[in-house]
Amino acid sequence: MAGLTTLRSTEIMTSSPILILGGAGKTGRRVATQLGARGVAFRLASRSSEPRIDWYDESTWSTAVHGTDTAYLAPPVDPAGLDAAGRFVRQAAGDGLRRVVLLSGRGVGSPGREFAVYDGQLALEEAVKGSGLDWTILQPAWFMQNFSEAWLRDYVQAGQLRLSAGEGAEAWIDTDDVGDVATEALLEDRHLGQSYALSGPRPLTLTQVAAGLTAATGRRVDYLPLDPDEHVTEMVGFGVPRPEAEALRDLFEVIRNHRSEYVSDGVGRVLGRQPRDFTDWARATAAKGAWTAWTSPAHTS
Repeated sequence: MAGLTTLRSTEIMTSSPILILGGAGKTGRRVATQLGARGVAFRLASRSSEPRIDWYDESTWSTAVHGTDTAYLAPPVDPAGLDAAGRFVRQAAGDGLRRVVLLSGRGVGSPGREFAVYDGQLALEEAVKGSGLDWTILQPAWFMQNFSEAWLRDYVQAGQLRLSAGEGAEAWIDTDDVGDVATEALLEDRHLGQSYALSGPRPLTLTQVAAGLTAATGRRVDYLPLDPDEHVTEMVGFGVPRPEAEALRDLFEVIRNHRSEYVSDGVGRVLGRQPRDFTDWARATAAKGAWTAWTSPAHTS
């Protein structure tokens, strides 16, 4: 990794490593890869890193920020973690941080799309904007990689997407596109003070997603819409803590109420190209063996 990295004339020159908060997550890993490919110094911060950061231990915050002036922040998703991240940002501004790129969520703060599940993210966005730091906010749609790298992978391998999204659609986005946008936002000064809503090129219902996964894998995948309370009960039965299960139900409420059926232009504005389509992503992901182990459905209809 480089020490002092001289970038293109439109980019920021920094002599300190970029701090990646949430470096083990889907977007943080991709930002780290992109920065490394460009020869830009970075440092991952987590509970197991040195120095470490724990969102629920304020004594770790200052040491995590020490020696850096720019950070990528992928915050925790639970309400307490989001509140802690807001307090961290305000403290970090006094500890020498001068710039932050925040990962938020699409629809947060948008008129006509108010949902209580977004309240914590909205408060964090406001904390970032009021911190005195230079900032950029990224608001992506649901990640395609939830079906291959996260909890929905088990559903795909079981052949049943048992979810409470109703017949609503979402403009799913490739996390690689989010990582590319985040990297540009960290390095180019034209993104200061900007909020970018990010999505894929078209909204898809879960029925369409299941059909795309079926075509990509050669194995049948169905979407089975659940009642929201039934969905919570089922997730709790699988071992998901009830608060997390209820939060997921509330996130699906946004899709269920047809409030995500729109395309956002942030990828094109930042990268000058179109975002990756779900069909192309699913085909390439299947070719890499993401869903090689198939199981029997946990439930049958």
